[in-house]
Amino acid sequence: MELILTLLGGLGLFLFGMSFMSQGLQKAAGAKLRSILEAMTKNKIIAVLFGALFTAIIQSSGATTVMAVSFVNTGIMTLSQSVGIIFGANIGTTITSQLVAFNLTGIAPLILFVGAVLMMFGKRPMEKKIGEVILGFGALFMGISMMKDAMSGLREYQNVLNILGSLNNPVLGILLGVLITVVVQSSSVTVSILLLMASQGLVALPICFYVVLGCNIGSCTPAVLASLDAKKDAKRAAAIHVMFNVFGMVIIGILLAFGMKHFESFILQISGSDVGRCVANADTFFKIFQTIMFLPVSNQFVALTKRMIPGEDVEKKEYQFLYIGKQNIFSPSTAVVETTQEIERMGTMALTNLNLSMEAFFDGDEEKIAKVYETEKQIDFLSHELTDYLVKINQLQLPVVDAKRIGGLFHVVSDIERIGDHAENIVDFAVKCKEENLEFTKKASKEIQEMHKKAVVIVEEAMEMFVTLDEKNLPDILQLEENIDFMERELQQNHVKRMAKGKCSPMSGIIFTDLITGLERVADHATNIAFSILDKAPEGKSAAR
Repeated sequence: MELILTLLGGLGLFLFGMSFMSQGLQKAAGAKLRSILEAMTKNKIIAVLFGALFTAIIQSSGATTVMAVSFVNTGIMTLSQSVGIIFGANIGTTITSQLVAFNLTGIAPLILFVGAVLMMFGKRPMEKKIGEVILGFGALFMGISMMKDAMSGLREYQNVLNILGSLNNPVLGILLGVLITVVVQSSSVTVSILLLMASQGLVALPICFYVVLGCNIGSCTPAVLASLDAKKDAKRAAAIHVMFNVFGMVIIGILLAFGMKHFESFILQISGSDVGRCVANADTFFKIFQTIMFLPVSNQFVALTKRMIPGEDVEKKEYQFLYIGKQNIFSPSTAVVETTQEIERMGTMALTNLNLSMEAFFDGDEEKIAKVYETEKQIDFLSHELTDYLVKINQLQLPVVDAKRIGGLFHVVSDIERIGDHAENIVDFAVKCKEENLEFTKKASKEIQEMHKKAVVIVEEAMEMFVTLDEKNLPDILQLEENIDFMERELQQNHVKRMAKGKCSPMSGIIFTDLITGLERVADHATNIAFSILDKAPEGKSAAR
């Protein structure tokens, strides 16, 4: 009983260390690496190399493949561009078992101590994140030490040895690898445990090769889950990941069936007869072999997935998320990317409504008025749903840069929703003017149109700044905002003079005043959107309403 508890405790510590280290790495470097990942997909070989490097750094092929699927879903990456990243992720994930093969259990307590010191006494957030990584690394090897001690004790139980020794069926080995990996959601963990068992002589080396092949198939689970509610190209990206490992398993399985002795001899030779290292090297060798074999025919993989998942996406109803899938809330690495895409979509709707409402104000077109009201309902829906979604992802372990953006995203959603409200107010004025047959002077109409054009420009530039995270538009935005403030005061004074001369009715005067004030507030909201990507807020401005 004590032996089982030690084994379970070691496994728990190993899983905790693996997860803590991976989360720490993603929080410390996830956002920067992700931005590079988006740009490193034009050349397939470079994409493979970077996919491998990215996965080796964040210690999770699941996170990388889910990220690739999400990027395909949002249109940041094409299906063809995702292939190299997915292939590379399969190679990069083997770094964990390679690390485990190094016997660092002796210095694990020191690693733990260093990590704990950095976490507790680090003054900067990045120091604390690095401390998390080191602490997780130390916990991982402490767990390995405990499992190794427990496994050495298992050799005293002949029944256990008989059961493990009878495991010699290749198909059973593959199924076992798939099952365990699906449960623990990490092929790295399964291969690392297998490595320890092999090094203790509990499992024969030949069957380990088949279990590793099964682990590779089981590792596809996170990407498949992430694609369930995604677009067809995202589903195809997940299918490519599955095919890479299934086809690889079939081909390598056949080769092993006819040349097991030669392969075993080769692996032992390059591993210095270290059985644990043999398992790690076999895992790496399989992934590299599959990549070399499949990369030249990657276009055929893409074509095959299009046959398996035919057709194009049916346009979703507007009252739904377009880029955020129901499953993707479990992907901290891409949650903010998807949210930004939805916010950009919401901003486009608000801007469209702002233009359409002004057209309706001057021509009284009932279809345009109805369209503005309908779109405003969609904007309100997105505002509510995005706010709820941001609350949920704010509870996840996000990359540091993404975590800092969450507060700004809340405000941007609110500002865009308010811009939509001001557009709705304009069509309310349009309806009132039509019902009461109100008219404006040519001068007043021209002033409204000029004010509206400036409001549209500032919203466009602010949304561009928000989406690109580029501050180049900031000087123009600040100048425009100042001009609009001045223009609002000037136009109000001009209209008071017109009213004093009896050139327009009191009701027209009220509508003119409210409309101009509303457009000035649209500019305020646009300025808030622009400043959402900065650490400071606009100075000297009261909150836009």
